[in-house]
Amino acid sequence: MKNTPIALMCCLSITSNVLYAHEHHNHAAKDVIAEPNKPTGSGEFIYQADPNWGTLENGENLGPTHGGVAIDEAGLIYLSTDGKASIYVFNESGSLVKTIAPQARGLHQITIRKEGDKEYIYGAQLNAYGGKRIEKILKLDLDGNTIIEIPNEKSGKIPGGFSGMTGVAVAPDGSIFCSIGYGSQYIHKFDNQGKHLFHFGKRGKKYNQLKTPHNLAIDHRFGTPRLLVVDRENRRLVHYDLEGNFLGIYAKNLRRPCAVSFHKHFCAVAELEARVTILDTEGNHISHLGDNPNKSLWANMKVKPEQQKIGLFSAPHGLSFDSAGNLYVQDWNVTGRATKLTRAK
Repeated sequence: MKNTPIALMCCLSITSNVLYAHEHHNHAAKDVIAEPNKPTGSGEFIYQADPNWGTLENGENLGPTHGGVAIDEAGLIYLSTDGKASIYVFNESGSLVKTIAPQARGLHQITIRKEGDKEYIYGAQLNAYGGKRIEKILKLDLDGNTIIEIPNEKSGKIPGGFSGMTGVAVAPDGSIFCSIGYGSQYIHKFDNQGKHLFHFGKRGKKYNQLKTPHNLAIDHRFGTPRLLVVDRENRRLVHYDLEGNFLGIYAKNLRRPCAVSFHKHFCAVAELEARVTILDTEGNHISHLGDNPNKSLWANMKVKPEQQKIGLFSAPHGLSFDSAGNLYVQDWNVTGRATKLTRAK
């Protein structure tokens, strides 16, 4: 029984460079597409990959894509990387508009939030380049200028430390959540200026415990907003309320989920073991996209460009729906990889 109350169903309104050890999942989706650039998915969610989207005119690689994807109101796509370019900004056709925020290399997750008449990027910076590890929450404007860093002088002591941060989400009141998925396994809540409020979560495999809470998202689909936690190594998604109380399991039997994005009442999941899954509000798997039958490529950051087939993934790590339901997916890859999936009309 899923944790979604029936009464709430009528309220739907919306839309490392470090190689971590992993377990293998041995079942394959029914809609595996083994040939390159064939339509992928099933039912209402069938997509075609764009073979040219996001390529650079100079022929250079994007650099390590161990980051996330976010889209602004104008429809521009922001792709964070561990490379010197930091954040690439593309238009919907895949042309590079600009690069921004060189001080923000290594944003492991990014999300864009409108505040008043301006939009801001929030990111969880997890970095290990140049021999120096930098881990903090950043708030940037859309030109890449730093507005706020957390921890800061207002934060106070952070229980469990801040090493290993993986995810960030911003609540409707502006309070900020972050996950320490590669460290303490705690989730921390801060106010909008960086003051630490409380933490929650506990490492483990039990019903109400977490094992590598990877990315975070605010889920508005059930009336009162919830925090959706991508519980990667427990292979599931779980809900908390915004006061840190565990509500229940939303979806199970996922292949090391890394990130989520919402479109209307559906949820797309980037799974590190080589596919994207679409879920309904009850957590049912309703479509699988780009499922790669070659298990040697699953969760493998060293897959070379010549091994990559259009329409098949190796290690989806970040993704975002646009307003039309198209998907932009970032594979965890040492040379960089981004894919646009255009939804069939």
